[in-house]
Amino acid sequence: MPSPTAPVATGALAHAEDLAAFVAASPSSFHAAAEVANRLEGAGFTRLDESAGWPAPAGGRFVVVRDGAAIAWVVPPTATAATGVRVFGAHSDSPAFKLKPKPTTGRLGWLQAGVEIYGGPLLNSWLDRELRLAGRLVLDDGTSVLAATGALLRLPQLAIHLDREANDHLALDKQSQTQPVWGLGSADSADLLGELAAQAGVDVARIRGYDIVTADAARGATFGHDDVFFASGRLDDLASVHAGVVALERAAEGHDADHIAMLAVFDHEEVGSATRSGAAGPFLADVLERLWLSLGADREQQLRALAASWCVSSDVGHSVHPNYAEKHDPVVQPVLGSGPILKINANQRYATDGAGAAAWNGWCAAAGVTSQEFVSNNAVPCGSTIGPITATRLGIRTVDVGIPILSMHSARELAGVSDLWDLTRVAETYFRG
Repeated sequence: MPSPTAPVATGALAHAEDLAAFVAASPSSFHAAAEVANRLEGAGFTRLDESAGWPAPAGGRFVVVRDGAAIAWVVPPTATAATGVRVFGAHSDSPAFKLKPKPTTGRLGWLQAGVEIYGGPLLNSWLDRELRLAGRLVLDDGTSVLAATGALLRLPQLAIHLDREANDHLALDKQSQTQPVWGLGSADSADLLGELAAQAGVDVARIRGYDIVTADAARGATFGHDDVFFASGRLDDLASVHAGVVALERAAEGHDADHIAMLAVFDHEEVGSATRSGAAGPFLADVLERLWLSLGADREQQLRALAASWCVSSDVGHSVHPNYAEKHDPVVQPVLGSGPILKINANQRYATDGAGAAAWNGWCAAAGVTSQEFVSNNAVPCGSTIGPITATRLGIRTVDVGIPILSMHSARELAGVSDLWDLTRVAETYFRG
């Protein structure tokens, strides 16, 4: 097992602090996509409208947002109609609770929020935390506005005095015991949507639809011996999104490689990706086709470009847990602070194959970064990622990677500070070629 010994570099600590700011600005997938675009626009990228014509892209930097997803790319001046792409893929959503219709509820003098479960959150981790609401409000003229509250809600745990066996069997009923409190009074005396409308500066009467989720209100922070740890909400998968944004921004300076560098951030990975803004939808294929058409490509040249392309699918994976060693492979045991991970699964739950492993290890070596491997215990099946979906939809060579974390799908997850920095360094090397 790797054993991290070197002190955390100053650059890694600064990177973690920037990630904390990025997560704070991205409490929902819609905010994350907007923050990606805002940061890249500040670095000289041009935002494109999907309903408008796109300019000839040679030498350009572009970003387009679709709901909670964003795709950005840099085209070298020497690009041709058959130039391939290097895609760094990640996702903007995280397990949470999502507001139901008629969300202002309550009983016994408490105001509560009517929510349903989004994805597969570790439910107990959401207890006794201050939570935000965030997402988009769709108005009567069809426009969307972003809205986010500060700390507003809490899921209070039942006191041990009222359930003496709670430490033996703590489990939450997904309907009756997951409705957070946000005030005192009766449901007809307050309006939860009104709270969001006030934050967004719009009249609540104009709201015709919404997509609103919960997020941990606490800011990400470093801690531990020599500040080796970083804890935050939504590390799955904003850690990868942030790495991709920083890497693309740096690689854009003087980009003269023989490929197009591209960041693809998808929504809805936690619920299967089968949406217009998810990896199983048409977003990436649409952008690639329009990009190559703007370079004058015919169908044959587009297929040649795909054959020359790569996708690095970046998502978090499991670090070995010191209290649950039996849940991990007995030999392959990645640990925080020893580098990003290459994710491998015999049944292609991850898209990595031998060629992808070789390419990833080469990019890591070029970046001066040590990589670890992750494979599941045979008795503990793993999840999946956008990697196999992207490979299936486009036929593009794909490798699955990420950083090791603990507390995956918790309201607040745990990463290694140096791993976050190392993933960004490899992503920049990958983009630069």
